[in-house]
Amino acid sequence: MIQVAIIGTGNISHAHIRAYLLFPQRCRIAALIDIIPGKAQKVKEQYLLDCDVYERHEDILSRKDIDLTDICTPPYVHASIAINCLRSGKNVVCEKPMAASLEECDAMLKARDESGKLLSIIAQNRFRAPIRDLKALLDSGIAGRVRSAEIDSFWFRGHSYYDLWWRGTWEKEGGGCTLNHAVHHIDMLGWMMGLPDRVTSVLANTGHDNAEVEDLSVSVMEYPGALATVTASVVHHGEEQQLVFQCEKAKLSAPYDCFASVPQPNGFPLKTPDAAFEAQVKALLASLPPVPYEMHDGQLENVLTALETGSAPAITGEDGRRTIELITAIYKAGAEHMPATLPLSRDDPFYTVEGIRAHVPHFYEKTASVADFEGEISFGGFGEGKKQ
Repeated sequence: MIQVAIIGTGNISHAHIRAYLLFPQRCRIAALIDIIPGKAQKVKEQYLLDCDVYERHEDILSRKDIDLTDICTPPYVHASIAINCLRSGKNVVCEKPMAASLEECDAMLKARDESGKLLSIIAQNRFRAPIRDLKALLDSGIAGRVRSAEIDSFWFRGHSYYDLWWRGTWEKEGGGCTLNHAVHHIDMLGWMMGLPDRVTSVLANTGHDNAEVEDLSVSVMEYPGALATVTASVVHHGEEQQLVFQCEKAKLSAPYDCFASVPQPNGFPLKTPDAAFEAQVKALLASLPPVPYEMHDGQLENVLTALETGSAPAITGEDGRRTIELITAIYKAGAEHMPATLPLSRDDPFYTVEGIRAHVPHFYEKTASVADFEGEISFGGFGEGKKQ
């Protein structure tokens, strides 16, 4: 039985708690930790959990019965908590973003290697069936080489969103929509295409004058023989999110779409797609195994399996670092108004938290600090059809 401690009991922790409760024969939530007095106790009572409650993560470090620590805190303490837990002999799963800088990512990886423990970074969208299918299609080569990618990370967050005490500052949130929302889509881009050679970006705050950070960014990624555009936003009504890959033979996307153009002798396309190619794609998709658990359920089940079998998790610390490197390149390019070349070196000013804070723009000053919010949160979607 894997004993789990969840550190941070804000909105995202509920997705983790519900996931662990799906597997009562494999794991048990042994502790809840939150720095706000009474918050963890309230969550314990909400789910009728038989667990201990703490206000400091340091209080569980000496507990030998806890196997897995699950970090659901604001991003600015991800690295310090993860490192403390790893060094105390505990495995770690950490919410996105992995950390606030590449330096912190590397410190987490070092602690993992020295401790010999597991480190997995949350990227739950990889466990959605449409995303799994898109990755399988691209890896199969059925559509040929990618020529263009369009990554739309469209979210909507009202003005009050940045009133929460830790949001809207470079110090505590670590960034705006690029880091904390598009992190999902940038992870998927990196998973499917790897790191680009160069990034050009523009950062803006168009609708949240209570936040230092950006609420909109537009970036162009240069890959060998291909371009990718990434738009990160929390000002898009409807939250229409998509990954579109234009390949040599066809368009492939999530939400699912496939269109293979047939050129006429003059180069212009016929209005009807290549039906035979689309049939091949559907046959490949039909051959894939079902996805038994999606989103956080799927990733945390994978982490449990990794602990039970001694195998590596599907999403590793290196995966989390790659995403932070690409996001850091976006911030560097947007702040310096010139392209950023990858990989970023350790002597780059944007390698450290201090360097990032010294160079990024402060669009506005934070004007409110609310302890907690009520209400539901949204995860975006990649189901059938573009409207989510």
